[in-house]
Amino acid sequence: MGYPNLQSCVRDLEQHGQLIRINQPVNPHLEAGAIQRRVYAAGGPALLFSNVEGSSFPILGNLFGTLERTRFIFRDTLNTIQRLVDAKLEPAAVMKRPWQFLGAPRDAWHLLPKRVKTGPILDQRTTIDQLPQLISWPDDGGAFITLPQIYSEHPQQPGMRHSNLGMYRVQLGGNDYVTNEEVGLHYQIHRGIGVHHSAAKQAGQRLPVNIFVGGAPSMTVAAVMPLPEGMPELSFAGLLAGRRITMVNDGANGSGLPFPAEADFVICGSIDPTATRPEGPFGDHLGYYSLTHDFPVVKVEAVYHRKDAIWPFTTVGRPPQEDTSFGAFIHELTGDLIPTVLPGIKAVHAVDAAGVHPLLLALGSERYTPYSDDQRPQELLTQASAILGQGQLSLAKYLMIANSNDYPQPDIHHIDEFIGHVLQRCDWRRDLHFHTCTTTDTLDYSGSGLNSGSKVVMAASGPATRSLPTELPRDLHLPDGFSAPHIAQPGVLIIQGPACSAADSAPAQAMEQLNSFFSANDSINRFPLIIVSDDSAFAAQTLNNFLWTTFTRSDPAQDIYGIESFIDNKHWGCRGSLIIDARRKAHHAPPLIDDPAVEKQVDLLGAKGGPLHGII
Repeated sequence: MGYPNLQSCVRDLEQHGQLIRINQPVNPHLEAGAIQRRVYAAGGPALLFSNVEGSSFPILGNLFGTLERTRFIFRDTLNTIQRLVDAKLEPAAVMKRPWQFLGAPRDAWHLLPKRVKTGPILDQRTTIDQLPQLISWPDDGGAFITLPQIYSEHPQQPGMRHSNLGMYRVQLGGNDYVTNEEVGLHYQIHRGIGVHHSAAKQAGQRLPVNIFVGGAPSMTVAAVMPLPEGMPELSFAGLLAGRRITMVNDGANGSGLPFPAEADFVICGSIDPTATRPEGPFGDHLGYYSLTHDFPVVKVEAVYHRKDAIWPFTTVGRPPQEDTSFGAFIHELTGDLIPTVLPGIKAVHAVDAAGVHPLLLALGSERYTPYSDDQRPQELLTQASAILGQGQLSLAKYLMIANSNDYPQPDIHHIDEFIGHVLQRCDWRRDLHFHTCTTTDTLDYSGSGLNSGSKVVMAASGPATRSLPTELPRDLHLPDGFSAPHIAQPGVLIIQGPACSAADSAPAQAMEQLNSFFSANDSINRFPLIIVSDDSAFAAQTLNNFLWTTFTRSDPAQDIYGIESFIDNKHWGCRGSLIIDARRKAHHAPPLIDDPAVEKQVDLLGAKGGPLHGII
């Protein structure tokens, strides 16, 4: 049976040697986050810090730090989840007749949350300033909850069946927030809470919200699951936990919404339909700071906690980080459902090393014209549009899609091989398809503004039309200001360009100079893809460096160029190499950099006699 709460999970992990306690004092300002990141990078255990400076509550980090540990935590229910996925069910049918779709009535029963009159969460109350004030990166704007579960219900359809449970950023203090009375709520574009917030705003009402921290580990996973509409996250949490999620109400003291009886902390409040406050900056999962912008404010009504409360946390930054394990685990649970949601699509891979949303790889199929010898991408383009219209997949900037019927069939999880497969087949005169002036990830600053940017589809079908070079041409010459060519992988050339200045025209001027220097007959065109970087040696050093620098530092419409480019009937293409300008621009967010002094403190913990000796 799964864990009813975080305390039972901690005990079990400790008994199995997958958690260690650190009893010496730890500073929640930078130090705890730096320790968690280092232990995650080493593939180490979960960490329970019992002596947190400035707070009486212990904090728990790296709980989901390895995929193996995440599987272990949910080992009792993975078969149940797999049965549900295998059935390829409609959520509405599951909720109406759950007993018909699972192997046992008990499993179906776990889908239904249970109302109870009391629970451990009602034991005690506190204030925001008494919670662990965790700050992960030097330039963060204040303390944040990094594993929150935000619960809301539709104002016109109250009740758990039309609820949303999402993991949205919560800032506890700093900026203009009134201490103990307000917290910031940052949710990104295309998130479920936005529907509830919009409905409340149109009605001129406050939107009640409860912010859960801790509780059953299944609640944390449910809050980040891309569930189909019609299946509440609370139901999935019960299924994953192997038990019904028990929910209580706080009467007239808080938001009026229910919250888990076994949660560790709950902040009850509501969103003012008219008020916003500056939120951020915050070191985020693309490896940069998300900057300060106005976001909704939660008016705090009450803060509850259980007597033995534990504060779980994580830190995010340039991938891979702990949220990488989340992504891998979620893909294991839901990857097989992709073909049922997107007909013709065999698989989709959001590339973690590129920041997840900036780069999607997809395997589609060409089925509609078996009578034709025309092997250019056709149905693939329809399928690409379907991907870009599907939930959070719609946030992708670069979508590379290949035909699963081609031989050899590309492996979507071998990223370099998949990119090579696409580059062998793409014809840049026809196989680039742009979406301009559209929405992108809220955390991505490569575009024209907040939530604004562009997308490009690179479609590949048919036999290979070129071989990919692995050596530099002997006659390669570059224009002034460009130097240090390196090969990132077969067919991908990275060159170092001049640093971008604050002048808006400077990036385009340098790229036009590079474009005009070559013709489609020059030897550089043996490389179908050229990347311009600030540091070509760094970008070419590893696959992850190539992916991160290229796809987090470029916006397709602004930063794609091509040798002998043209526009034909409003279609953009090029006869020579495709060029992506992946230099840092003046409007980009700054990258995350560790504090050297804090890193030295972490080194001491790993020295002989330290609690992390042999781990980091």
